[in-house]
Amino acid sequence: MAASLRLMDGARPEGAHEPAVARVVRLGGDDRSSQRVRIVDAALRCIGAQGLQKTTADDIAREAGISRATLYRTFPGGKDAVLAGVVETEVARFFSALAVTMGEADDLEDVLVAGMVEAAARLRSHEPLARLLADEPGVVLARLSFAKLDGLLRVASDFAAPFFARWLGPDEASRAAEWAVRIVISYLLSPSQGFDLADAGQTRRLVATFVLPGVVALGALGDPAP
Repeated sequence: MAASLRLMDGARPEGAHEPAVARVVRLGGDDRSSQRVRIVDAALRCIGAQGLQKTTADDIAREAGISRATLYRTFPGGKDAVLAGVVETEVARFFSALAVTMGEADDLEDVLVAGMVEAAARLRSHEPLARLLADEPGVVLARLSFAKLDGLLRVASDFAAPFFARWLGPDEASRAAEWAVRIVISYLLSPSQGFDLADAGQTRRLVATFVLPGVVALGALGDPAP
């Protein structure tokens, strides 16, 4: 799995959310891309059904309805290369959906709520990810600790900050984005039985009570003294 998660180890998008959206648009744009997406989606179904360790290149090829040779022509690195493609594709899809939702927000509270609700809902309903968390949590946790977590926070915050920058200065936007990302990660790893981050009403109360006051206070600290 190490090779499959390179994208989340600190790679930075070149233009906030545009690269993720552009990557999604290109997926399936030609025969080779369509083949890649077909294999990626087959791998996702295999992982969701039987986990990562039990999934083989042969399983993925069979699920995609192609030969093993075709899989290796499309992904010369075999299973590791397919898994890297899975991560890249799913990250692009995830950021693309968030960009649409957050782009429709009318104020800072709305963009915080929209981003967290959309992220939580998508992560919670992602069957392969749920399977990994249930049966092979070490695969996920290894990417959410120490330097790996820093890389993930950087990528996600760089994506989200421009949406917050419509109402905040650059430093405050980056900090607010990081707070939001940390909340989503905490929810993913330790979902509370009494709180549902995918529920817009509950998340709005969380944002209004705890997140926005912190963001406002942070902005006040950066204001010049009268």
